[in-house]
Amino acid sequence: MNWETAETNILHAHILRLRKSSGGTKGEIRRGRELCLSLTYCKMMKFLPRLLLLLLLAFPTTIILKGPLVAAQDATEDEEAADEDLGDDGIAEDDDEAEVEDDENTELTEEKDEEEEEEALTGEMKASPHADTTILFVKGEDFPANNIVKFLLGFTNKGTDNFVVESLDASFRYPQDFQFYIQNFTALQLGTVVPPQRQATFEYSFIPAEPMGGRPFGLVINLNYKDSSGNVFQDAVFNQTVTITEREDGLDGETIFMYVFLAGLGLLVVVGLHQLLESRKRRRPVAKVEMGTSNHGDVDMDWIPQETLNQINKASPRRSPRKRTQKRSAGSDE
Repeated sequence: MNWETAETNILHAHILRLRKSSGGTKGEIRRGRELCLSLTYCKMMKFLPRLLLLLLLAFPTTIILKGPLVAAQDATEDEEAADEDLGDDGIAEDDDEAEVEDDENTELTEEKDEEEEEEALTGEMKASPHADTTILFVKGEDFPANNIVKFLLGFTNKGTDNFVVESLDASFRYPQDFQFYIQNFTALQLGTVVPPQRQATFEYSFIPAEPMGGRPFGLVINLNYKDSSGNVFQDAVFNQTVTITEREDGLDGETIFMYVFLAGLGLLVVVGLHQLLESRKRRRPVAKVEMGTSNHGDVDMDWIPQETLNQINKASPRRSPRKRTQKRSAGSDE
């Protein structure tokens, strides 16, 4: 037992003795209690560093012991997550493969439907195997804009029944989509009966629009006819992409406008040069000519001696032009 414990016990005994006896005052009893509490607090503070040291030693040991278990648990969780991801990826790949197969099946179905529709359309408006057509462009396959294009179409009946050629039409189509019309020409109504083993020739002409010059378009020429049984046929005699050439004339609107513009520009340059030269002439200074003392009336002659002036006047007498003419006239009369 150390001295602190002994002192504490003495204080407790002293407090009890004071309580039992009547001689102890309340102040002494309170002071004894305060001393006891302070000693208890000091004792607790003495054990506190030891407790902290114990915690510092025990905490790393716990972490070291639990570390492998936590790592093993993390590895297990990572493996489970990876397995789940692989399972999800496998399911997603299966779903993607199923979607691709469905898309391929849908595309094949759509292509088949389109082919069936085209076959149905061509079945309704196809050419007869017992008829033959030929086409000849009069000026060759040259299609100038805003100019007449003429062709001859030959129809041959190779069957045993009559064919009635009803109409002939032509049109320009968009080259990327022949269903889109650019210029549609008037259909030529024929109503010509072609007997078996006979031929017929038809003439047709059209004029490509001027703005179409220099660009490619699809030209479609159709011949509509039917047989004696009422079956309707359509033969695409010409179905190709052609280029519309621009018309080459001596003068057109663009050329005339260019010439007028150049003439106006030249006139403007000439006027500008003329104004520039005139402004330079105006800026030139006028040369001053020294006239000297030609007028003797403006000269002060007072400072010259009179004798000198008389000699000057005698040496060079001045006469007015009027006096000279009078003297000359008098000399001629004499």
